[in-house]
Amino acid sequence: MDTKQWDLFLAPYKQAVEELKVKLRGMRSQLELEHSHSPIEFVTGRVKPIPSIIDKAKRKKMSIQSIEDEMQDIAGLRMMCQFVDDIKRVVEMLRIRNDLKIVEERDYITSKKDSGYRSYHVVATYPVQTITGEKNILVEIQIRTLAMNFWATIEHSLNYKYSGNFPDDINWRLQRAAEAAYRLDEEMSQIREEIQEAQAIFSRKTDKKETGKE
Repeated sequence: MDTKQWDLFLAPYKQAVEELKVKLRGMRSQLELEHSHSPIEFVTGRVKPIPSIIDKAKRKKMSIQSIEDEMQDIAGLRMMCQFVDDIKRVVEMLRIRNDLKIVEERDYITSKKDSGYRSYHVVATYPVQTITGEKNILVEIQIRTLAMNFWATIEHSLNYKYSGNFPDDINWRLQRAAEAAYRLDEEMSQIREEIQEAQAIFSRKTDKKETGKE
C-alpha cells in the first residue's frame, strides 16, 4: 500500500483510539465525582506505526489483506491502575459497556509471560461511524499497574535494541526486575487503605488551598 492507502486504512483506527480515550477517561471522572476511589489512574492510546504493522505482519506470516481481521493491536489503549485489585474492577466495568464487544481476554498477571511481563489484555470490537457507514474496529486495551507499566516500557525499548534476542545477563536482570515490580505491587496492596486515606487528606488540603479556605 502507498502512503495515501495507509492513511485511509488507519483513519478509522485513529478515530477509535481518540473516541475511546475520551470515554475511558470519562469513567475516571465519573468515579471521582462520586467521591469514591477511582481504579483508573490515567489512560493513553496510540495507533501502531506503519513499520511496526508491516514488521509484525511478516513475523506472524499475515498478508497485508488479512491484517484488518488478524492483527488485534493496531488500535491500542492502556489503562493504568494504582493497585492490582483495581485491574479486576476496571475489567468488570469494561465487560458491562454497551459500546464495546469483548472478543478475547488474556490474563498475563496470574499467568505471566516467560519474560516476566504482566498485564491484563482485553480485545474488543468498537463501532466507528464513517462517511461510508459503521465499521467495527478491533482494539486492544491493556490494563496494568504503574509498576507493571514501568517494567513493560523498559523491556519494550530493550526489545528494539536487541531485536528480541536479549543477552543472558540482561534477560536474567529483566526477570528479577519484573519480580521486584510485582513485589512492590503486593506491598502497596497491603497498605492500600493507608495510601488512600493519605491521598484523601492531601486532596482535601489541596482543595482548601485552591479555594483560599485554608
